[in-house]
Order: sequence, then structure tokens, then C-alpha cells
Amino acid sequence: MPTRAEITYFGAGPALLPTDVLETASQALLNYNDTGLGIAEHSHRSELATNIINEAKADLASYLDFSANDYEVIFLQGGGTGEFAASVYNLVGAWVARQHAAVLNELGASADEAAVVAALRERVEKHLKVDYIVTGGWSLKAYQEALRLLGPEYVNLAADARTINDGKFGKIPDQSTWKLSEDAAMVYYCDNETVDGVEFPEFPAVLAPRADGSGPIVVADMSSNILSRRVPVSNYSLLFFGAQKNLGSTGVTVAVLKKSLLPPTITQPSPALLRKLGLPVPPIVLQYEIVAKNNSLYNTLSIFDVYIAGQVLKRLLRTYPNKVDGQQAVSEKKASIIYAALEAHPEVYRVVPDKSVRSRMNICFRVTKNGNVDEAEKAFLKEATSQGLTGLKGHRSVGGIRASNYNSIPLEGAEKLAKFIEAFAKV
Repeated sequence: MPTRAEITYFGAGPALLPTDVLETASQALLNYNDTGLGIAEHSHRSELATNIINEAKADLASYLDFSANDYEVIFLQGGGTGEFAASVYNLVGAWVARQHAAVLNELGASADEAAVVAALRERVEKHLKVDYIVTGGWSLKAYQEALRLLGPEYVNLAADARTINDGKFGKIPDQSTWKLSEDAAMVYYCDNETVDGVEFPEFPAVLAPRADGSGPIVVADMSSNILSRRVPVSNYSLLFFGAQKNLGSTGVTVAVLKKSLLPPTITQPSPALLRKLGLPVPPIVLQYEIVAKNNSLYNTLSIFDVYIAGQVLKRLLRTYPNKVDGQQAVSEKKASIIYAALEAHPEVYRVVPDKSVRSRMNICFRVTKNGNVDEAEKAFLKEATSQGLTGLKGHRSVGGIRASNYNSIPLEGAEKLAKFIEAFAKV
């Protein structure tokens, strides 16, 4: 049986965790801070739990370099999939709240309630839109969830990468072709598509805030590339990410939300008003203002999973004095080594996405020898596993090979995979 040190795991998630973090966590699971109880046994209402949450929030803000005065960090359950719904509920609610205030301003505070609701309903029916940039399997799922929750009349497919790539994902449409709505409740995109190996090279210029601070309300799923490169957080109204790629273990999801979308600036509409407008009422555990008000402890949060995430952040801060910029340099070097090995043998390997949008985090490629893809890929995976390179099988929906180059993969692991790619091509 192989030891942990002999395995380099390239699985897409749950992903590899740093061994030293797991060693520290294993002790905490038995006896945390000499309390005689394991961390998973302590109350989530305890001072101990609150300190773990607050430290993780502060370390995340420090590492990514954003202001805790402007953004709230909340921990939730439900994964990225839960956030597909939560982002719709909360950002549509914020849009309705703004429109409600505008209607009251027009009609006067003493206006008849029925008149207010009628005017608001007209605004909803004419102007409510949520925009989606679909560039891969996960953004497609987010778009489909919005359709399910709101109905197609309120959901705008602003761009679909399949229209420029023969019905497949692998490119990002030119931003000049994006059909963005005016005053959309939000514009959603997935910064890195794990299934299809597509990553946005940088923040989309067309979504950048204007000089006066106005502009699109941008929401991004960064589940698979958060902590791996510098993020212009101030350009976003909401970032969310599951922990299980670069931050920690499965079971906790993080949302970084502009405080201007929370009370006292904006209060979510009442369930009664939403029902009158024909809009969905969010489950309370997905309502950001409730979770934020309770410092992520409205319901029982897995403090152990937050602790793991916190330990990963502390490790990153110890390792890189320049914080996320240090990790970004390593991530880019690892990806370049692997891509160079693949490109050196075009007769054997074909990288799936277009070169302009290749992901640093999920390197997707096909293997062929003598015209046979299936047998070549089976041989590649079998031989790789025998050398301790595991988790390389592509997503079940697309097949192929996928090397997930997350932060926990050491430089030596990327070099080992590159050497294997070279050697396999020459056999």
C-alpha cells in the first residue's frame, strides 16, 4: 500500500489538503487547545467557535487584500450549488428593495399600498433581469437554476460559449458580443470551469465599475481558483466559493459580500411582498442578511471545517510574505511546466480549451496513440497511478484527462507529472 508521501493527487475535489494542516487538525479533533474535547464537539455558540470564525474572516481579508469595512465574509452550507440559488434570491431581493424605494419616492410615503405594489409589479415585469455568462458546465448549471427559480422571462443568457465553438465549451466569447441587460439585478460568471478547463484570464473589462462607482452588480463563482491569484475584490458585489478545492474540506462554503447589499443600506423584501410580486421567497438559511447578522451562526455550522479553512489560510500567510501574489507565481509556474510537456508532443496530447483561456487550475487534455483515444487514455491513467500520480481521470460528462493543479499540489508534484507526460509520449 502506498504512503501519503508517495501519492500526488490531482483530483478536482474534494482536493488534496496540506499534510501538516491535517496533522494539526487531527490533534484538534481529539483535544482542542487542551480543553479535553475535540473541536467538532464544542458548541458552535461558544467563544471558541466565534474566535475560529473571526480569525478565518480576518485572514481571508488579509490574504486577498480586501477591506473588512466594505465586505462581509459569511460561511454557509450547500456548496457552490446552494449559492446558485442564494445569489439569485439575495440579489433579486436587493434589486426589488431598490425599486421599492424608488416607487415610494415617486408616489410619496403616504401612497396607497395597492398602488405601490402595482407600480412595483410593473417594474418587475418590465425590467427585472439576471444575466449569465455561460462558459462551461458550472455556469450552465447556475443559469439553469436561475431559470428554474425565476422563470425564463427574468433570466438573460448574455453569452454562451458553445455558440462559437461548434456546440462545445472551450472558449470565451468576445466581450463585445455579450448582450448585457440594463440595470440587471446581477451579472454572473464562473471564473474557472473545472469540467472544461476554461479560466477567465482577467476580470472582464466590460463589467468594470465606472469612474463614479456605478456599474454592473457582478457575481462570480471562484470555487476552483480562489486563493490562487490576485482578485480585484472591489469590482465584485459577491464572490462565493466552496472550500474543497483550495481552501479546506468539503462542508463549508464562503461568500464575500459587499456590505452595501446588507442592512442598514438594503433590507430584503418581506415574504408577503415577494409573493404579491410573483417572486420566490428564499429559505432563511440562504438569506445573507440573516446569516451575516448572526456571524454565520444562525444554524449549526461545522466549526471543524471552518477551522481547517483557517489553518490553510494561516499556512498560506506563513509561506508567502507577499500573500496571494506569492501563490499566484507558483500556480503559474506549475501550470506552465505541465502545459509545456503536453505541447511538446502534439501527436500524442491535445489540450482541450483554446490557448487564450486555458485554466491554470484544471488542465484538461486528451491522449491518443495510433488513432485510439480510449485505449491510450486507459493506459495513461493506469501507468500514472502506478507511479503515484492519481485523480487524473476527466469529469464523467466529458471524459479525457484532467490534472487539477490546486494550491496544495507542490511544485515537485507538477514536475513529476510533466516528466511522466514526456515519458509516456516516448513509449
